Amino acid sequence: METAPSILTPFLDYLQFEKRYSQHTVRSYQDDLTQFFDYLNKNFEQTEIGEINSSMVRTWMASLKDEKLTSKTINRKASSLKSFFKYQLKLGNIESTPMTNVSAPKIGKRLPSFVMEDDMNVLLKEIAFPDDWDGKTTQLLIEVFYATGIRLSELVNLEEHGVNRNSNSIKVLGKGNKERIIPVNKQLIENLIGYQKDKRKSFEDFDSEYLFVTPKGKKLYAKYVYLRVKSYLSQVTTLQKKSPHILRHTFATHLTNHGADLNAIKELLGHSSLASTQVYTHNSIEKLKEAYKKAHPKA
Repeated sequence: METAPSILTPFLDYLQFEKRYSQHTVRSYQDDLTQFFDYLNKNFEQTEIGEINSSMVRTWMASLKDEKLTSKTINRKASSLKSFFKYQLKLGNIESTPMTNVSAPKIGKRLPSFVMEDDMNVLLKEIAFPDDWDGKTTQLLIEVFYATGIRLSELVNLEEHGVNRNSNSIKVLGKGNKERIIPVNKQLIENLIGYQKDKRKSFEDFDSEYLFVTPKGKKLYAKYVYLRVKSYLSQVTTLQKKSPHILRHTFATHLTNHGADLNAIKELLGHSSLASTQVYTHNSIEKLKEAYKKAHPKA
């Protein structure tokens, strides 16, 4: 069998340059597929790509389970294989995909965690932030996370020119370099405009392309944002996870609870599939069940 890198290179190039996946995502595919081909080399010796069958894949997945990998991780690796063999089928390198008769392990449904509305109100209206650059930046980035539901990577890459005062919106560059426009309230736009003006007063030299900067005037980095969000969420919630992604879940769940259209939430979050968004309806149903139990005489 060919060495894994020569088999993978065209596929990885396809993901990077045609599908425009992020470097992190492409690396995940590479790691999963390299692991699979290493397993084949070790256990099945010389095997051409057209000779790989479902039994080999299932044996590999069973070995992953023996290594105590979670069902979610095994599913991701199986998905990487599915995409790879689908690409080979498209090129005519194989006549059928070995993934046809492979079943992924079941994953128990886990509802996304979110911050309660009362707790978010306390964080936004009652918690005091320091009157310095770090405090101003932290307060504003938390407001943006909650008002837009954007990802951490999207926030650090927000650009100054993406803030539109005329339409009360911000432009976000999402996964696959897809742009989306997110409407926000007028007060948040004014806060962002004010932040930009303060930058010019506070720094002689700063990273002018990006909206948010550190106290040194440099573009924000992920760890800076994560630690500050975690610190302030710790003051209002006992959730185990206190990350920027929790604020994304919070944004979506609160919209759902207030009756927002699921397709609209999908567009705001930048989901490619409605299935990814539907998980938030489960939180809404749980809230309805709770209200029913408390209020209905026959509950």
